[in-house]
Amino acid sequence: MKYIAPTKEQSFALETCAGVSQLAQTSRFSEATPDLVDAILQGAGDFAKDVWLPLSAEGDQNPPKHNAHSVTMPSGFPAAYREYVDCGWGTLAAPVEFGGQGLPMSLGVAALESLGSANFALALCPILTQGAIEAIEAHASPELKEAYLPKLVTGEWTGTMNLTEPQAGSDVGGLKATAQPNTDGSWSITGTKIFISYGDHDLAENIIHLVLARTPGSPSGTKGISLFLVPKLLPDDSANDLICSSIEHKMGLHASPTCVMSFGDNGGAKGWMIGEENAGMRAMFTMMNSARLNVAMQGVQIAERSTQEAILYAQDRVQAGLIIAHPDVRRMILRMKALTQGARALAYFAFGNLDHAEIGTSQAKARADILTPLAKTWCTDIGSEVTSLGIQVHGGMGYVEETGVAQHYRDARITAIYEGTNGIQAADFVGRKLAFDGGERVNALLNDLLATAHDETLINLLKTAKRCVAWMANADVQDRLAGSYAMTTMSAISVAGALLERQMIEAQNRLDNDGESLVFYRSKIATCRFFLQQIVPEAIALEGPVCCGAHILNTVTDEELAS
Repeated sequence: MKYIAPTKEQSFALETCAGVSQLAQTSRFSEATPDLVDAILQGAGDFAKDVWLPLSAEGDQNPPKHNAHSVTMPSGFPAAYREYVDCGWGTLAAPVEFGGQGLPMSLGVAALESLGSANFALALCPILTQGAIEAIEAHASPELKEAYLPKLVTGEWTGTMNLTEPQAGSDVGGLKATAQPNTDGSWSITGTKIFISYGDHDLAENIIHLVLARTPGSPSGTKGISLFLVPKLLPDDSANDLICSSIEHKMGLHASPTCVMSFGDNGGAKGWMIGEENAGMRAMFTMMNSARLNVAMQGVQIAERSTQEAILYAQDRVQAGLIIAHPDVRRMILRMKALTQGARALAYFAFGNLDHAEIGTSQAKARADILTPLAKTWCTDIGSEVTSLGIQVHGGMGYVEETGVAQHYRDARITAIYEGTNGIQAADFVGRKLAFDGGERVNALLNDLLATAHDETLINLLKTAKRCVAWMANADVQDRLAGSYAMTTMSAISVAGALLERQMIEAQNRLDNDGESLVFYRSKIATCRFFLQQIVPEAIALEGPVCCGAHILNTVTDEELAS
């Protein structure tokens, strides 16, 4: 199992999709010079290959152990995580006032991409911590920020989010965890949370849980939920009243402990409210939106790893000649490359908009909000498709565990489920992001992409997407929801296609000026052309499922559906 960070591809995507060069021209991100960007990408890639990659298979084959309410991670994982902390990789995009380096978020995500490709399960831990940092920074009191952010920023402490309960599932409004006020201003939390990634482990000395619970007399549903910071170890270093009661046995992502967390078995776990009472969902959505974009990047991470291994295998495997010469193998590898690079472009574009919002770019934050469900849905779907193709390239050897590629397929599958299933993301896109203003913001994005598009098939897709936006804006709720997944996929491919065309044009412009990168630019042009000629037409064909398929879905009876 091999992996080399695609640093040239990452740098090119940061420039063409995230606009990192423009960011570096501002006082806010002036340190993000080309030399520093390249040094960070290379350093993260080397660290990923040398330190995290060798542990990937070990974690899959010898997963964490649950003993006496605690979790022991696989051999080598604690030391590898401590080295990550010591090297400061988690501080790249964190706030300077709490020990971070204050670099663009898109650059930090690119570095984390390499870590996730090398060790998919271990990289999930920093993703959750990053979300906790953002939620605490945006909503917590100055006292909580001062007490908890510095060590979360370094990674000395890790963070989690605790939403799901056994009876509620994705219906967060059905949660039953409670919070009772204490006389010292803290709260006593009682309840059970399930599916808590890294809810317990021995990587760090403390784990900071962000927990949703109800206060006395709170309204029903999501309007009556508050958010609390509940540490594993209290400020006096004593153990809080919380335990991991079990961990799940899963299809994949074996090295990431998925915990059942029990709060308050002995009177109440001590916690402190983040934000205002009954405003917990607003605060938690800060963490959830961060997590959703980072999960989109997980699709890129696992797709990149799978693509690299498929290419290496095809270059070595002999079946009537090297299989990389077989037309169908070439088709699969080109599709893997095109989908992976399209997903990277979309995800970097979303994070780049968050960075541009930091420097006051008009509409950047609103655009990032639109892009979040697109990236989470499509990039994670791509992760599953590309890892499946990776098995196919390996043939029968891909279906046995010895080659390691089956692990990628098993690991990738969860990304379309957690942090809000992709169906929920699609419903959010058409029900909130699109319907909120009758599709004006989505249309503005499509119009901007149309203004610079040259490829006729891409132009056709963008115009088709605009027709579908108009249809969605006037459809009733059930019809919108029935066509939501197809609409989300079409929109994501529209954005990715426009970004890849932008990359293709830039690569063509550079061919004569950068001889050292000649092969890279030729490969980029071929891959982007494949996307425009093969993937974009598939998205155009989704107009039927968007506008007409809804009728079929909503007219079939429950009895007919189940028969």
